[in-house]
Amino acid sequence: MEAIIHSSPFYELAAILALAAFIGILGQWLRQPMVVCFIAVGIIVGPSALDLVQSHENIEILAELGIAVLLFLVGLKLDVKLIKTLGVVSLATGLGQVAFTALIGFGLSLLLGLSAIASLYVAVALTFSSTIIIVKLLSDKREVDSLHGKVAIGFLIVQDLAVVFAMVVLSALGIGEGGESGFSAILQVLINAIIMLAAVLVFIRYLAEPLVSRVAKSAELLITFTIAWAALLAGLGHYFGLSMELGGLLAGVALASTPFRESIVSRLAPLRDFLLLFFFIALGTQLDLSLLGEQFWPAMVLSLFVLIGNPLIVMIIMGLMGFRKRTGFLAGLTVAQISEFSLIFVAMGITIGHVGNSELGLVTLVGLITIALSVYMITYSHRLYGWLEPVLGIFERKIPYREEQAPDVELAADYYDIVVVGLGRYGRNLMHYLRQKDLNVLAVDFDPERVKELKKQGQHAVYGDVSDAEFVSHMPVGSSWVIGAMPQHDIGVTHEDPRITLIEGLKARGYSGKVAVSATNLDDVKDLRKRGADLVLFPFKDAAEQAVNNLIDIGQAESQSDKT
Repeated sequence: MEAIIHSSPFYELAAILALAAFIGILGQWLRQPMVVCFIAVGIIVGPSALDLVQSHENIEILAELGIAVLLFLVGLKLDVKLIKTLGVVSLATGLGQVAFTALIGFGLSLLLGLSAIASLYVAVALTFSSTIIIVKLLSDKREVDSLHGKVAIGFLIVQDLAVVFAMVVLSALGIGEGGESGFSAILQVLINAIIMLAAVLVFIRYLAEPLVSRVAKSAELLITFTIAWAALLAGLGHYFGLSMELGGLLAGVALASTPFRESIVSRLAPLRDFLLLFFFIALGTQLDLSLLGEQFWPAMVLSLFVLIGNPLIVMIIMGLMGFRKRTGFLAGLTVAQISEFSLIFVAMGITIGHVGNSELGLVTLVGLITIALSVYMITYSHRLYGWLEPVLGIFERKIPYREEQAPDVELAADYYDIVVVGLGRYGRNLMHYLRQKDLNVLAVDFDPERVKELKKQGQHAVYGDVSDAEFVSHMPVGSSWVIGAMPQHDIGVTHEDPRITLIEGLKARGYSGKVAVSATNLDDVKDLRKRGADLVLFPFKDAAEQAVNNLIDIGQAESQSDKT
């Protein structure tokens, strides 16, 4: 059977996909996140198990394309305003986390009996978090646009730059070709980064919108163009000594200002999920489980540090910078694992002769443990926060000024007729039509930029995240209605659902008005009403019904006109 599979790359691919589908179905039945299933597939088809992968180059190409598409879609969510707003925060948090993780990791490694040079390699490896896995999880939870999601992506970019710096230093020590000095190699990377960024800014200013507008006339051409653009900049990023991740991210940023970005995201999301399977397969083929046994206890100590220590470091830094404990906690969980680059970094050290296979086995086992557990920590982050919230007060300043709403005499609870929570497309339209009825409407959203934009337009808006029960307990409420128009999560109706947090939080504070929430799944209605929703809105159903009524009214009016 194995001979048949390896007789053709297509047979090999077919076998891998069949196994991935089976593991995915099994994982769905066991209610496991798909990322865990993908990691399991990678290990099973790797050299330590079935050893199905022989066409390594084909798998690597698909994996690299998946990385480019994933980071491209993240870049589409970013714009220059966001970078200006969170640049200092991301830089301080990212550099602070890298510095403290490396320092503490170095001390722990020495205590575990590693040599000074081996401890340095392991400590640096512990500072890298997997951008790919984190972004995938945040995208699945639809939290890329949340404040903690934006902050996390910001300091992950800083981490990626630190990875580039570390790789350049190692290259200067002997891996790179050409014999460049360390300083000249680093200088060359910085120059390349500036040139690439300048080119992207020129593209955004003069070419992005007219070019994409022309391409978008054909849906097929739009998909081909965007994939090609993501792959091109990812390739340029790698060629110029940066990374494919940063190149793909810049490709998305370059098109983020165009009016077609939502269409691009919706069309490429399924392709992203498919290609990322090959990233995890490629990662699994690099893991040699035979190296892991003797490193079990040192790996457990370092894994606990990564799973607990890294989030604590981020929470302390973000707390000192004026963020609430909840934002710091949710952002901190994203660094509770090490990256695939950690393995590559240590492998480069083996090539130079600084470390041996035992250190690679140690970092590999830490990677397996932290990636697997952090997936659950991020997936169930809101539930974890609910359990730990009483003891997290030490990570919040008395006045968390970065998230404090400025005092406003108009924010009295009885001033507003209606409060609309969530400023997505549906929420913005609701607010628009409600204000046309001369109602006093307050908007609540977790995106500070949307809140600022509304305030500039003279509308009433406050920053807040209704996933946080603490915020719901003191947010201004409408005298007639509070409408939850938040984007729908895929998790269904659970106590992690922000709609449930909103309903139960309003009930707990004794709110006497009515509560409406939006839903896209008919199965949610019974539970939402049981929990206290007075009305469940269906954006697509309601829009379709209104469209039919408009068509009939217009048709009847024309018929009456013809008769007269």
